[in-house]
Amino acid sequence: MSFFGNDAINRVNLQVGVQALAQGAGQLFLLVFLIKAGVSIPLALLAQAAIVVVRFAVRPVMLPLAQRLGLKPLLIAGAAAMAVQYPLVAEVHGVDAALVAVCLAAALGEVVYYVSYNSYFAALGDAEHRGHQVAIGQALSAASAVVSPLIGAWALTAAGPRWTFAGVALVQVASVIPLLGLPNVAVARSAPGAWRAARPAALLIAVDGWFDATFIFVWQIALFVALGQSFAAYGGVMALAGLAGAAIGLLMGRHVDAGHGRRAVAIAYGAAAAVVLFRAASLDTPWLAAIANAAGGMIMPLLVPPLASAAQNLAKASPCPMRVMMATEGGWDAGCFCACLTAAGLAALGAPSWIWVLLTLPAVAAGWALLWRYFPRRAAPT
Repeated sequence: MSFFGNDAINRVNLQVGVQALAQGAGQLFLLVFLIKAGVSIPLALLAQAAIVVVRFAVRPVMLPLAQRLGLKPLLIAGAAAMAVQYPLVAEVHGVDAALVAVCLAAALGEVVYYVSYNSYFAALGDAEHRGHQVAIGQALSAASAVVSPLIGAWALTAAGPRWTFAGVALVQVASVIPLLGLPNVAVARSAPGAWRAARPAALLIAVDGWFDATFIFVWQIALFVALGQSFAAYGGVMALAGLAGAAIGLLMGRHVDAGHGRRAVAIAYGAAAAVVLFRAASLDTPWLAAIANAAGGMIMPLLVPPLASAAQNLAKASPCPMRVMMATEGGWDAGCFCACLTAAGLAALGAPSWIWVLLTLPAVAAGWALLWRYFPRRAAPT
């Protein structure tokens, strides 16, 4: 298993696995907790849109910081800063100052972490093993997702939001530990042609931003409402989804590295389209929605290996991976913002939740077309 020979990527994947515990017990409940705390569904979606707007506005500052410090310190700082949002969530009671603080803290932590994480992974990952290396992080995340939603649901009902989100913040800070032994990666002061090289990846990830916003955020809200706004039921069905996806990603990563990128794309997006239709039809029946959610647990492990392999290999082949990843993150923010705004508008107009869920389908079609063009018709292993 030569794809395990890259110690830096192994450490980053371990950090992703630990962070997934925090996300499964905390971030997975963030939007639905806001609704439980008195924030309306349209305003909860607008809060997510506000987070990505702040990320987009702040991101240009990351380049001079990375040129001065390198990527490792920013990656560590970002992983730690992601913890700040969680204790603030417990203080939200409707639309108030605490909600504004949550949006700002989440945006600042995420912009530092995700730009540095994607840039670091792109720069030090191996193109010939990219599918496997991405899939390992997905497998660790899926394994964490089996237990963390159950822990989060139990803690919210037994200990309350303050203790729950404080514990989540501690787990997020602990995710920094695997990163401490990483080598630093310098960022070039000048990289002619880097922004032009970023265009294909930025377009691809903009479509993914729409997909993630509708497939993840919008669905979380629709599912929570369908389950009677029960944290216990919500945590249980999310754990079932994690179990469904735990082993899928490694198989798909092997498929991509073996030169079957187009086949992987067809499987991933074909399954995503089927799951979206199933989800939309299930919302009036809670037990059917739980099954649809479990089926959805397989989609990200199927989709992320070909998607991230394409984006990160494009970045690695460019004059500057950092600049390409800044552009892709900006694209993701734009796609997510537009999707959240559209879903919020539909919710405000009283459209039924199954219509919000179907908003994923345009991103399925566009993502399929773009990734199909990236992977060659036939390819030997890269």
